[in-house]
Amino acid sequence: MSEFTFTDANFVAETASGVVLVDFWAPWCGPCQMMGPVIEELATEFAGKAKIGKLNVDDNNQVAMQFQVMSIPTIKIFKDGKEVASMLGMQSKDKLAAEIQNAL
Repeated sequence: MSEFTFTDANFVAETASGVVLVDFWAPWCGPCQMMGPVIEELATEFAGKAKIGKLNVDDNNQVAMQFQVMSIPTIKIFKDGKEVASMLGMQSKDKLAAEIQNAL
């Protein structure tokens, strides 16, 4: 697995610099499961350029509440600690790659 695992404990430090894509998900969420391979492919493709990973909202609800994540999957892109894009529901790999490119 090349994608990063975000938690309540490491979220601020890990999103503080550079471009970071966070997939807010849960193991019981079908669409989240389908997004998994896409997130992993993006993590491989953007290795060294952007940090890409997942945050389990069941285990890390502080960050989910902070960013008002009400439904999953929710995908957010941060640049130097600031949210620059947010997408709700399943997204195509091409759309996510374009959003990451925009943030870079």
